[in-house]
Amino acid sequence: MRVVAYTDGSSRGNPGPGGYGAVLLYVGPDGVEHRKELRAGYKRTTNNRMELLGAITALEALNRPCEVELHSDSQYVVNAFNKHWVDGWQRRGWKTASKQPVKNPDLWRRLLAAMEPHEVRWVWVKGHAGHALNERADELATKAADGEMGQLLEDEGFAS
Repeated sequence: MRVVAYTDGSSRGNPGPGGYGAVLLYVGPDGVEHRKELRAGYKRTTNNRMELLGAITALEALNRPCEVELHSDSQYVVNAFNKHWVDGWQRRGWKTASKQPVKNPDLWRRLLAAMEPHEVRWVWVKGHAGHALNERADELATKAADGEMGQLLEDEGFAS
C-alpha cells in the first residue's frame, strides 16, 4: 500500500505549549481515497520535538508495511535522513559531528522504530507556501498547541 503523509509541528514559545498534526492519504483496495488526520497538544515542549512527533505518529498509525512519501516543512527532520545525519549520529553513539549529544534522542529512536516496517521517502515542502495538505497539517498542529483539540498532554521526554 502507498501512503502520502504531510506532518507538521508547532510550539508557542520554544519551549512552550506545542502540538503536532498529520494528514495521511491512501487509496484502499476498493479504489476509494481515504484520509486520516492526527493531532495532539503538549503543555511544554519544543518545535523540533513536535516536528518529530508528527512524523512518528503518522508512521505509527499504519497497521501494515507501506511505501510512505512523508512530507515535512522541517529541514531538521528531512535532512536527518536525506543527508544521512542520523546514520552518523548512530555510529557515533548519538553524538553530532562536533561530538555534542544529539537533541531528542528518545524521539529519533522512536522514529527509527516507526520507520522499520516501511519504505519511507522524505520530502521537504516549504512551509506556509499555500500547499493545502501542508497547511492543514499546520492548522492541526497550531490548534493542538493552543489547546483547541483537547487537553494538553505531558511531553514525558522533554527535559526543561
